[in-house]
Amino acid sequence: MNKIKLISDSTCDLSKELIEKYDIEIIPLYVNFKSKSYLDGKDLTVAEMYDLVSKTNELPKTAAPSPGIFFETFKKYLDEGYEIIYTGIGSKFSASFNSAKIASEMLESENIYLVDSLNLSSGSGLLLLKAGEMIKSEMIASEIKIKMEELVPKVRSQFVIKTLEYLYKGGRLNGLSALFGSFLRVKPIIKVRDGLMAVGKKGRGNVKNAINIMVKDMLNEKENIDNEFMMITHSMAKEDTDYIKEKIESKVNISNLYETSAGCVISSHCGKGTIGILYILK
Repeated sequence: MNKIKLISDSTCDLSKELIEKYDIEIIPLYVNFKSKSYLDGKDLTVAEMYDLVSKTNELPKTAAPSPGIFFETFKKYLDEGYEIIYTGIGSKFSASFNSAKIASEMLESENIYLVDSLNLSSGSGLLLLKAGEMIKSEMIASEIKIKMEELVPKVRSQFVIKTLEYLYKGGRLNGLSALFGSFLRVKPIIKVRDGLMAVGKKGRGNVKNAINIMVKDMLNEKENIDNEFMMITHSMAKEDTDYIKEKIESKVNISNLYETSAGCVISSHCGKGTIGILYILK
């Protein structure tokens, strides 16, 4: 049986421990300020990025890795006798998947399997964990790809946005909406469905009001949740993470409930204090 290598990008927002456990190769995206470009997760921490935003009053631009970077990474593992499974940030959110596709076509190899997650952050991370377990069970790469693609529409990703500043500065919210949202202390819940972000319900006042709505929505479908993995992913919101854990741990039967931190790319689009619950339906 051929060896299988999992490859993803830095937006999967898995912890270092999970990346090592499942032996995942991570290709970083770019975080670009006017004065300097950084590799997400390698050259810049989230805390440092927020500090730069505060000092420069500049929101960074993010960029996908080039096809050439994917080519070099894929070729390295093909030359070592691996079959490759790649999934990362969804094709509708970034050019990363297209770069991977171009590299795969350039290599003309039947041993590269690409899966469009149609998701972001640990939404794609959940697919990687599932794939990692399939590799352990000695499934072949072509079957794993099929199983992963079956899981893609079952991934549920939702985030509470604590501040509207980053959505506004990033061009995802007009000035009037941002002004009224801040005035009314609106905390929107952003859901990822069919490869796109959409505003779901909105909490008002304290961010915990929105978190409570998000938790309630999750608990309403707890009987349909795959109990292998669940993620609480946040951007510097440790206190709210502990709050969610306390509310759900006795109410859902999850074998592996992981806390992970959003990287620079995801954080640059959603802002400090963002927190999400992510899981897969049966």
